[in-house]
Amino acid sequence: MSTTTTPGRRPGALLREVTQHGLVWPALALVLLLLACGAKSPGFLDVALRDGHLYGQLVDLFRNSATPLLLALGMCLVIATGGIDLSVGAVMAMSLAVSLTYLDGAADPSSPLTVATALVLGLGLGVLAGAFNGVMVAGLGIQPFIATMILMVAGRGIAMLITEGQITTVTSPPFKSLGSGFVLGIPTPVVIAAAVFVLVVLAVRRTALGMFLEAIGTNGEASRLAGVKASSTTWTVYVIAGVLAGLAGIVYGAPTMAADANNIGLLKELDAIMVVVLGGTRLDGGRFHLGGLVVGALLLSALERAVIIFELPSQTTPLFKAVVLIAVCVAASPSLRSRLRTPRPPARSAARPAEVAA
Repeated sequence: MSTTTTPGRRPGALLREVTQHGLVWPALALVLLLLACGAKSPGFLDVALRDGHLYGQLVDLFRNSATPLLLALGMCLVIATGGIDLSVGAVMAMSLAVSLTYLDGAADPSSPLTVATALVLGLGLGVLAGAFNGVMVAGLGIQPFIATMILMVAGRGIAMLITEGQITTVTSPPFKSLGSGFVLGIPTPVVIAAAVFVLVVLAVRRTALGMFLEAIGTNGEASRLAGVKASSTTWTVYVIAGVLAGLAGIVYGAPTMAADANNIGLLKELDAIMVVVLGGTRLDGGRFHLGGLVVGALLLSALERAVIIFELPSQTTPLFKAVVLIAVCVAASPSLRSRLRTPRPPARSAARPAEVAA
């Protein structure tokens, strides 16, 4: 009997193993992009502490990543069930519109109670929007693409009705601090996004919800036969996506304190889907990766910042997003992974007659 000893792992095998992880290529693209921005703008990676608050372009990068991360968290859960939500951008506009409209008509827009009520109204509208999508998909069995596209189109009209076709502007420092304030020196949007991320991770990884989502996305009929309440679970994730979209709209519009129903959240649903894809989650449902959403959101914001740093026309931003998305998807494609994982078989000699006969 002969034994084979392996003194150590070969560098090629180690490289193939590392590249199998779904976050390797998005993280590598993020690092290269940050280094390129730092080379072009020497102060890009500098972080300063002034009056107890963190400032710098890198801090702004994290601040700008809060909105796509909030949208992507809800979108990722929906995609895990094999669905899609195209209405998150419209829900952003509706939630911000109802919050600012209430503040505009309030006697004291700066009152903490008034601001809290405005937040409840905005998030409540997100709950209603998510519940509507959930009923259409889980209750009536309409395809998620069609069901959510209905609210995607109608949501803009609802936001226009709420604002009466005008750009609603309000002055309320407490509400504005939700998008431009600081908590313990950290930008408030970053704190909000981090808190929501932790809550979602605990909900799907410390309870049975994550297992139910993966079971429904992998095989809905088999999960139903196994006792999983597919309809109620699907309805729940659409409600969660609606709430997070409403929160994203409030955080996004709070710094300007202006509700423009035509532009708030425009094409943000595509950014959310892009973040989910960059995070390593497949669009056909099943397994999902929440940690990758952070990398995807940072990469998306870094792309938008790079266009400004390199003094490129703003119209080229979607082009660069597409180029990076294509590069990352190709690098992480199953076909390329299998070629990197499986070495080329050595040339074999002609089969012996006994083997042919067998």
